[in-house]
Amino acid sequence: MSVTEVPAEPQPTESADPAKGKAVVLYDGMCALCQRGARLLKRLDWLKRFHGQDCRDTASWPPCAEPLNLTRMLEEMHVVTPDRKRALCGYKAIRWMLWRLPLTMLFAPLFYIPGVPWIGNKVYLWVARKRYDLVPCKDGVCRLNLKKK
Repeated sequence: MSVTEVPAEPQPTESADPAKGKAVVLYDGMCALCQRGARLLKRLDWLKRFHGQDCRDTASWPPCAEPLNLTRMLEEMHVVTPDRKRALCGYKAIRWMLWRLPLTMLFAPLFYIPGVPWIGNKVYLWVARKRYDLVPCKDGVCRLNLKKK
């Protein structure tokens, strides 16, 4: 290599994205309700379009054009799209997933009826805030001290 040549930047390896071509669902792995939701998603995902992952494992986050934030992910589940360009959260993530699961795609349009997104988002956020009270954790080990808004 001569002095005028610039070394090429290292290319990301295939192992950098273990769920290549799949949407990555980032959920709170210490939450019993979230774990149940991830297991249900896995059973409904006949076409293998999703990869569930604990959001606390920050070293294994998928690459994404939008910045990912652990605090936000502990407040709401996130879905990183297969093209890695978007990260949807909460109710919007659920609606996005409904279109891609064979058993739920027929009901997905109902989640867009005027007024339903507003109510759905409110219900989602309430469940997300109360998730540790709704499904008790073993010996209270999964409790978090999140700031109240």
